[in-house]
Amino acid sequence: MNRFFAELKRRKVYSVAVAYIVAGWALAQGVAQVFPVFAIPNWAVRLVIVAIVLGFPIALVLSWFFDFTRHGIVRTPDLEDEIEVLPAVSSTERSIAVLPFTDLSPGEERDYFGEGIAEEIQTALAKIEGLRVAARRSSFWFKDKKADLKEIADKLNVEHVLEGSVRRDGNRIRISAELTDCCNGFTLWSETFEREMQGIFALQDEITRAIVDALKLKLDISTPIASRLVRSTAAYDVYLHGLFYSDKATEEDLRKSLEYFERALEKDPQFGRAWTGMAKSWLWLADAYVAPLEAYRKVREAATNALTIDNDDAEAHVYLGETKRILDWDMDGAAREFRRAVELDPKSTPSNYFSAAFWAARGERDEALVYLQRTSTIDPGSLWVNNSACELYRYFGLYDEAMGAGERALELDPAFVYGEPLLGALYREMGQFDKAIELYAKAERLNGRPGFGIAITYARMDRPDEARDMLAKAIASRGSYTPGDAIAHVHVALGAHDDAIRELERACNERSSSLHFAGIAPEFEPLRSDKRFLSILRKIGLEPEKVFAANVAR
Repeated sequence: MNRFFAELKRRKVYSVAVAYIVAGWALAQGVAQVFPVFAIPNWAVRLVIVAIVLGFPIALVLSWFFDFTRHGIVRTPDLEDEIEVLPAVSSTERSIAVLPFTDLSPGEERDYFGEGIAEEIQTALAKIEGLRVAARRSSFWFKDKKADLKEIADKLNVEHVLEGSVRRDGNRIRISAELTDCCNGFTLWSETFEREMQGIFALQDEITRAIVDALKLKLDISTPIASRLVRSTAAYDVYLHGLFYSDKATEEDLRKSLEYFERALEKDPQFGRAWTGMAKSWLWLADAYVAPLEAYRKVREAATNALTIDNDDAEAHVYLGETKRILDWDMDGAAREFRRAVELDPKSTPSNYFSAAFWAARGERDEALVYLQRTSTIDPGSLWVNNSACELYRYFGLYDEAMGAGERALELDPAFVYGEPLLGALYREMGQFDKAIELYAKAERLNGRPGFGIAITYARMDRPDEARDMLAKAIASRGSYTPGDAIAHVHVALGAHDDAIRELERACNERSSSLHFAGIAPEFEPLRSDKRFLSILRKIGLEPEKVFAANVAR
């Protein structure tokens, strides 16, 4: 009974009952006063009162199934559809964001080293039990932006912020760091260090320990800090260059990162994290700039080499899991890699985001939502995370959550350097075609790339000529390779199912990384009765009935 009453409260039945009684009573009183003035017979007054009474249980039943939101009347999700909320942050848990250190060194390349040092410290702090650390993409988004520490802390939902600067002069390094409690604005700890480059790893450990002491946390001495696995400072310096460019979006920058990682390995063949960096760069080159069969083989080679050197590298397990999913269609093998990654590094964005996407593609709704919630908590300021979360929430019919994530992505970068604004697809599914077209057109003006989303939207608006025109432009903008499933989206919307199947079969043969989402994407619902479509889904390791059920309104 307690659960039943709690469900009544969650579905706002109590609120509707109270509001109905108040409004009904006011209406009845008004009718009783006004009708006699106009000589309306008493039976009409009684009829209105009876209608109000009979409408009460109907209102309660409707309130059980439906809810008013800012997007209109929507079906209230069943309790099992609710996102699993992670345990609330305990009063003893601390939280911190590490901002990119300002590089004051002379010379042209002045960013890679400061960012690299900050990321190393952030990675080390993330290993500390009882400390929640904002992810790199979220913290580094504030670089060069005019935001005070209190604003940064509020947006990242952290109590403390670490900022600092670095300066290199030959082999000499000077690092200044300051830890601020943003709840009261007080500085908890600050210090300046000077070391030779050979002592950089010990210095990173020293800063980490100082922060842990300032936050009154316990540091497990046995916890390995990643920098201890590095043997060559020369290789490490080159590696930081590669890491800097691997977080960029252009093909030129990603290929430049590969060159730096290769140079790091030439200096130290046992530098496992350089292999992980190569796997990451090839993964982001795949589909967007390089055909997946070529790129993901490179990802697998690099991730395997990284794990041969250090089998506890969580990020490398993520990338190996992606290759098992995409190249081998080995979904069980991929699941083992993703679970291992989360076990090794439960606080990392790659471990949680790729797990969320993987379980969503398999139709494991509840598990996917848990990882998606964790990713949003770890990395709230990431364009990539929020844009992708908008899409995954949309797949599950959770439009409020999708809207929130999509709007955050739009605030972070209206140009969408990482791809199309997936908020546009949400607008389209909600029937707000004009808003979808406006958003797609704005993104195209800013980034110069026509998107497939606007072609789908035109097709859904029964404007086939414009849809085909935008499809041709989108394909032309992609260069030599375009994923077949991206083209198939448009063909389905145009009703050209044979053409859509042909493109999906091509995507299957070419190992498009996004093909696994065709099962759960609502755009492909018209094909769900087509035996050819079902055959493709089974071939790539999916269970069609299970996947289709994941986004059915409950």
